[in-house]
Order: sequence, then C-alpha cells, then structure tokens
Amino acid sequence: MIAVDTVDCLWRPPPTNWSVLGEDVHVWCTFLNQSTSRVETLAELLSQDERTRSERFYLERDKKRYIVGRGLLRTILGSYLGTNASQLQFCYGSHGKPVLAETSGGNTLSFNLSHSHELVLYAVTRQREIGVDIEYMRPISDFEQVAERCFSDREKDVFRKLPQDEKLGAFFNCWTRKEAYLKATGQGLVFPMDQLDVSLSQNEPVQLYSINGDRSTVIRWSLQAFIPALSYVGALAVEGRDWHLKCWQWE
Repeated sequence: MIAVDTVDCLWRPPPTNWSVLGEDVHVWCTFLNQSTSRVETLAELLSQDERTRSERFYLERDKKRYIVGRGLLRTILGSYLGTNASQLQFCYGSHGKPVLAETSGGNTLSFNLSHSHELVLYAVTRQREIGVDIEYMRPISDFEQVAERCFSDREKDVFRKLPQDEKLGAFFNCWTRKEAYLKATGQGLVFPMDQLDVSLSQNEPVQLYSINGDRSTVIRWSLQAFIPALSYVGALAVEGRDWHLKCWQWE
C-alpha cells in the first residue's frame, strides 16, 4: 500500500481533450444544487428506471439532487466514451456497485461516485477498480460511539488518545477511507468495517494497514485522501500503484 499525505484538490476547468489514459485517475467535483433549467436538461438523459426512482423521493430537493447526480454521471462518462449520454447502460454488482455494461464501454472504463450535502464526486479510470467517498464534516452527537462499533482495535486505540478537538476530523478521515475501499471492491457495508484498518490521525501517512488482519492483501491497493472543499473530506481507493491524479471541476 502506498502511503501518501492528504492533498488539497486544485479543481481545474473541464479538459478540451476528453481522454483518460491507463495511468490516469480523474476525479470530478460539482454542486448538486443546479438551476431548474439544468435539472430539466439532465432529466432528459435518464433511463426510464432512473426516472422512476427519482419519483420515489419524498423531498423535491432530494429528487433534484438525484437527477443532477445521475445526469452528470451520464454526461461525464458519455464525453469520455464519445457516446450519447442517454444511451449508456449500467449494471449493478451484488451489493449495488454501478458499472457500465460491456456494450457501453464497461470493459475499459471504470468509475465510482459519491455525494454528501451539496457536493458530488465522480472518479474515472481505465481497467482498474476504483472507489471514492466524500463526507460533509457535520456535527454528529454519537460519533464516538460509532467509532467504538466500527473501528479496528488499532484505530480505536489511536482515536481514544487524540485531543477532543481532533476526534471529529479523525472520525471522518477513517470513515471515508474505509468507504472508498469498500466501494472499490464492491462490498459496501456488508463487509465488517472493524476488520479494515486504516490511518486516521493527521500525524499518520494515509494508509490501509490490513484487511481482516492480513497485511499482505493491501499491496494491491493505494489510498489517497483529499480535501474537496471547505468542511468536506474525501478519500480515493485505487487498484494498483502506477496512477496519477487529475482533478476537474464541472461547470
């Protein structure tokens, strides 16, 4: 496992050349709150299944955010593939991880997405597994109790020794790094989170230490933590070592 420091993302405008090479990992960031006209345009790209799902949201705000999240996913992937965004087809793993169908380029392009509060992230690469997670650092009354249930023994030991004013940030560091890995592998929250051991304090390099107590399996993965925006924390889990991160802002 490569150990790297947390980075502040410098979000660049969209590239003129929409290509992602084998060693590239692209992360896109944008706001879920869009104008009514933009939401309507993005809604036209959705499949019938996605439109049906959007109607199940009780709050109009959540419905619009779902439409934006899925519509922009289609727009970004379609731009990479040179394909009509509305024609893309998705498949889902046993625990719900979305992937492109082979007929839509799924044999070459991998992606993952995550949203929290007002931001959404999309991670795109080629022929390697990838997972991304973002969290808005909101106050959580019982975060220390959650840590006791979901952190590994080593993580809990580090967490308990931290100054109180550093604990919430460490909690979100730990949570996003675990989530990014579980999303990359497609296991989701079915996998026991206390069996993943990651770094969490600001004094540790960003690192995945062990999986189910096994240190040898982490060699396959690299982990990157980043700050998408003020009051947010993000993490990226990528299969392999030889990759380069590029950050784009969808406007």
